[in-house]
Amino acid sequence: MKRILFCVSTLLFLLSCNNKKEHTLEVTATAYNSLPEQTHKDHAAITAWGDTLKPGMKSIAVSRDLIPKGLDHNTEVKIKGLDGNYKVLDKMNKRWEKKIDIYFGVGREKALEWGKKQVEITWYTEEEQ
Repeated sequence: MKRILFCVSTLLFLLSCNNKKEHTLEVTATAYNSLPEQTHKDHAAITAWGDTLKPGMKSIAVSRDLIPKGLDHNTEVKIKGLDGNYKVLDKMNKRWEKKIDIYFGVGREKALEWGKKQVEITWYTEEEQ
């Protein structure tokens, strides 16, 4: 059943990408939580773009060097090995490059279990005419 859901999700994602250019990149992926010690202490669930994160959301933060590559606010991203699509809702400190942070709600243990991995991500941009 899980495999069927993955296939259907991937197919729907690809069908929604008409007239779009596919991009694939290997990046370093870490995990983060909406906890004061990991984000802004007064607004732990508010992203750099002003979105409010809620546990269960499939969201990522991107290093700022990836934004000009098309990984801008609200871009949908497929992370190889993970189910579903993730939305770019946050951006990281300028010191990071070629990196994403996957949102794990408030479950610090799950984020620590994820650790740091190399992953392949796929996203689409409008094809220039």
